Amino acid sequence: MKHLFIINPAAGSRDRTEFYRKKIAEACEGRDLDYSIQVSSAPGCCREIANRAAQSGEEYRIYSCGGDGTLNEIVSGVAGYPNVAVTMFACGSGNDFARLFSEPEAFRDLERLLDAEEAAFDLIRCNDDYSLNICSVGLDARIGTDVANYKRLPLLSGFRAYAVSAVINVIRGVSEHYVVEIDGQQIDGEQTLICACNGRYYGGGFNPVPEADPADGKLEVLLVRDVSRLKVAEVVGKYKDGKYARYPELIRHFSTDRVKIICDKPTPINLDGELRVAQVVDIRLAEEKVRFFYPKGLVWQKVPATV
Repeated sequence: MKHLFIINPAAGSRDRTEFYRKKIAEACEGRDLDYSIQVSSAPGCCREIANRAAQSGEEYRIYSCGGDGTLNEIVSGVAGYPNVAVTMFACGSGNDFARLFSEPEAFRDLERLLDAEEAAFDLIRCNDDYSLNICSVGLDARIGTDVANYKRLPLLSGFRAYAVSAVINVIRGVSEHYVVEIDGQQIDGEQTLICACNGRYYGGGFNPVPEADPADGKLEVLLVRDVSRLKVAEVVGKYKDGKYARYPELIRHFSTDRVKIICDKPTPINLDGELRVAQVVDIRLAEEKVRFFYPKGLVWQKVPATV
């Protein structure tokens, strides 16, 4: 078996390529493993590197050295290839998918990742793209889309840029008109946001459906109806903390395998932190699965929580 480490130097707050190289060499040479390191040079490069390895037909374990966006690229490159398993050697700014597990910090320990267990995880298919974790449309996707614009301004970085983007997007308007097709229903109206969850965490701390399970063969979908600017913080706060059941008149929950969203105009889509834009958003459980490996002894299953 070959071990391939794909490093994204753009992940996180600084380039940690040399940190990764040192840790990888120490761990792999000590075990006499067949390993290689490749460094991404542009957006989409991680996907291309992973796809080449998958197409070789050889047995690979691929380590995503970055954050959630890096993992998304790599998973997209190997979806449906049974000869490849993936994981994240976490060092990005979010690392939200790792928070699914009982000990997220273990994904920063390469020695523990080399002693791994494996599971077959579901994938979300959104139009022509994949998502391992969460796909969302609406207010949170618009906020995330605009953050990059505000980061360019003096004194605005990190959370400050996010906060400015949130305030401006709320002022512009909390909700938008969508036609949502789900479970044989057509819901035509204003929505604040719509999310489809395979994992549990995104956006640095949002946990909308705590019982979501990436191996159960279904997606957990929340529709947050239009709310006033005065109420949006309260409702989104409950959504963020997974307490959607407290607002059944405002937040609808579906366990399903598909949701289609028809927008009035091209709309930002959040795919594991990656941006896409479309006017018709077809989100469904993918036919493909991905082999995901993780430090031995960790678990991700949880008892359902709906209050």
